[in-house]
Amino acid sequence: MSTIHFKSAHIRTHLWILLAVISLIGTIPLRSPPSQAAEPKYGGTLIHGRGGDSVGLDPGHETDGESLNVARNIFDTLVRYKEESTEIEPALATSWEISPDGRTYTFKLREGVKFHDGTPFNAEAVVFSFDRQLNPDKYPELKDTGPYKYWIGMSMGDIVQSVEAVDDLTVKFTLQRREAPFLSNLGMHFASIVSPTAVKKLTVDFTRHPVGTGPFKFVEWIKDDRIVLEANPDYWDGRPYLDRLIFRAIPDNSTRLFELKTGSIDVMVNPNPEDVPWMETDPGFKVLRQPGMNVGYLAMHTEKKPFDNVKVRQAINHAINKKAIVDTIYEGLGVVAKNPLPPTVWGYNDQIQDYDYHPDKAKTLLKEAGYPNGFDTTLWAMPVPRPYNPNGQKVAEAIQADLQKVGIRAKIISYEWGTYLEKLDHGEHDMALLGWTGDNGDPDNFLYILLDKDSAKIPATNIAFYKNDRVHELLIKAKETFDQKEREKLYQEAQVIIHQEAPWVPLAHSVVVDITKVTVHNYKIHPVGDWRYHKVWKE
Repeated sequence: MSTIHFKSAHIRTHLWILLAVISLIGTIPLRSPPSQAAEPKYGGTLIHGRGGDSVGLDPGHETDGESLNVARNIFDTLVRYKEESTEIEPALATSWEISPDGRTYTFKLREGVKFHDGTPFNAEAVVFSFDRQLNPDKYPELKDTGPYKYWIGMSMGDIVQSVEAVDDLTVKFTLQRREAPFLSNLGMHFASIVSPTAVKKLTVDFTRHPVGTGPFKFVEWIKDDRIVLEANPDYWDGRPYLDRLIFRAIPDNSTRLFELKTGSIDVMVNPNPEDVPWMETDPGFKVLRQPGMNVGYLAMHTEKKPFDNVKVRQAINHAINKKAIVDTIYEGLGVVAKNPLPPTVWGYNDQIQDYDYHPDKAKTLLKEAGYPNGFDTTLWAMPVPRPYNPNGQKVAEAIQADLQKVGIRAKIISYEWGTYLEKLDHGEHDMALLGWTGDNGDPDNFLYILLDKDSAKIPATNIAFYKNDRVHELLIKAKETFDQKEREKLYQEAQVIIHQEAPWVPLAHSVVVDITKVTVHNYKIHPVGDWRYHKVWKE
């Protein structure tokens, strides 16, 4: 075990001031003139350029942002997060009641809503959407559709006892135990309401022909090229302004920027950090920034040698120059991470002092662990840019060079994005780069999903396969506690243990940057990373 060092609280204050300044400066367009078009207008096609294609569009089966951020425009949930926060508001449910013991949630549903296939949204549709995940054996026709990854990763089967239709417009959830973040969790993608008729008819093909109740309807998907959606004219919350919405996969950041500059796309996400300053001076574009509710990390498979040795993991934490990575690759659009939880989420433990960059200390720890000459291993690099990591290959190369200095010889490996994720959640890696953008603003959504032993079941969201009984005890207790101050203490203690045992090297918390044409209006960066186009319009 390493010694935990504590630093003064003023460092945290400075970090929060920095993030606040970035937020105040950056969530509004920079150096772009105001448009003369004051009133929203209907019509037009908007093309969104992104770094990779979706894996699938059934939100019950996927965990990657490229899939779920598209699905958010097709599906609705019972509750949703407000436009610029993780505060809950009604969506397909108009109201709800929670029993005094915190184990029963009763929802009144919105009347008159229909799925894109014309079938009615009702209590039975809600029951089906959850029951297929809770009791998959009841639906043998769906056995080949794949695992419900979020449901498994969040151990929802240990939380939800039953979902019942009280009447056509009332649904009751009964829980096995209290779950403080349950209502917030129902705003997440896995809780999207799907068309039972379409799922049963299409089975494995539903993920490529999704049917929801959302603001846009699915039209077509050309793999590794584009996904086309069209406006749902009967949307319960008002017709979208856009007629069509196209998500194009353009893996290279520079190519994506070129297509934005030449007018082939209207919005681009995840630009190269070095391109941001000069784009801010171009009056034809809006640059939007927001401190990210995210973390980019290097996970070590703790069930494989030599990463089952805590001294090896601590050595790797000392061997990597994270500040240099953030300075040269994130280029001012991120801060060095020391915890799995970002400082933008309550419960963050700032009294933990990070492992310092100290190659000699790393060599000493490796020697103590029985590896005086280092070892050979593999380092998996993300093939696509993500909000928490602008360039997986460059980050991997920097880590590879740092590890080489202490005798660790790491071969870089990568795969197509969908394959990469599948291999990771099956534990085929030694060390791997990945990251996470929070889904609901709750610490549970980071610490439990990414580092609890429950989440190390294949398909794992805990890709370090880290298992600690005390951490598990703390995280479960935090789930069952509704007092936020008490929950905060539990999460802070869990972070101390995780820091000591070092299943990850937390690398960075990034500032999210998106760029749009000046003719695109009401595009906003949401804290959970969703691309929400319902109220976006074009001149």
